[in-house]
Amino acid sequence: MNDVFERQLADAVRELDAQSDPPHTLRCLVDMAPEFFESCDYVGISIVERDRIRTPVATNERLRLLDEAQYELGGGPCRASIRDHATVVVHDLATDPRWPAWGRAMVNALGIRSSLSFRLFTRPDRTWGALNVYSTKPRAFTEEDVQQGQIIAAMAAVALARSVNDEQLATALESRTVIGQALGMLMERYGIDEDRAFDVLRRLSSQENTKLRDLAARVVARTISGPIAPH
Repeated sequence: MNDVFERQLADAVRELDAQSDPPHTLRCLVDMAPEFFESCDYVGISIVERDRIRTPVATNERLRLLDEAQYELGGGPCRASIRDHATVVVHDLATDPRWPAWGRAMVNALGIRSSLSFRLFTRPDRTWGALNVYSTKPRAFTEEDVQQGQIIAAMAAVALARSVNDEQLATALESRTVIGQALGMLMERYGIDEDRAFDVLRRLSSQENTKLRDLAARVVARTISGPIAPH
């Protein structure tokens, strides 16, 4: 790595680490990615959600929709990087025979000719999605671009995994807190112990087909109409 790239990478790590949640992390990555490539006009991030892939963020809405068209068509460089190869290079979408329909759409709609797709993964069995960079020039990306992009993708995958885990932890802690508050209110109001209070909350949650955390929030906010009888 050259000194300029090392400085850019260090700055990117700090900036990504400062993001508060996955949406901000993804937006930050889309905004900063062009700095690492000599010719990069568009960027999209694809995310794996259970058994589907979607593109939640991209340089613009047109690109986002075209990026997602890969999954409906059943083929494209982003999908291939997630499913088959960690890195997929397309030198010219106008002539590449692998995905002719999708390639023509990219050329006609945005004038995109070249693309690089990098799998975002933190271990072989945990793929988060793909980083996709596009250029309006054919054969725009060099071998150095590929190597540096792989480093960026590895860094981005770690940042994304951290932000997802942090968000999940924050949600779990918030849920635990509000449930504890609701239990305390029931215990004080009805003179029951914690186990009985939890049984009441769980039974109401089942009866109303409501998540326990959401019901607890309603109890705390005193928005449940009528008394809560602990039978």
